[in-house]
Amino acid sequence: MTISLQRLDGQPLAQRLRIRGHTLQADTSEANGGGDAGPSPHDLYDAALGACKAITVLSYARRKGIPVDEIETEIVRDDSQERAGSYRLTAKLRIRGALTDAQLGELARVADKCPLHKLMTAVTTGVVSQVGRLG
Repeated sequence: MTISLQRLDGQPLAQRLRIRGHTLQADTSEANGGGDAGPSPHDLYDAALGACKAITVLSYARRKGIPVDEIETEIVRDDSQERAGSYRLTAKLRIRGALTDAQLGELARVADKCPLHKLMTAVTTGVVSQVGRLG
């Protein structure tokens, strides 16, 4: 799969992202030289984790017949030590439904197994930058 990005017209840093049939925007805050035309790349990274956890829990609950009526997820970022090599995210999932304590515990274990949680914590990701001329 390929994700394409292009700078938004009239914006110093903002990017238009195209993923399959979807279009999103990313930018950085005005304090960081952007126009705040969208979430920052860090925001998108963190949000991806929250979305993955929620989707994983909802999918599992549906398959297992666990009565989840609603799920709200909050990601709390601690990037105070990022330059020293530590980036910490706390995922807070709140679930509504007629759940037993055992089912809630089961869903907590499932949340820790979402694919992005694994990718962020247990997989070495290689990144290659190829820079060339445009046009």
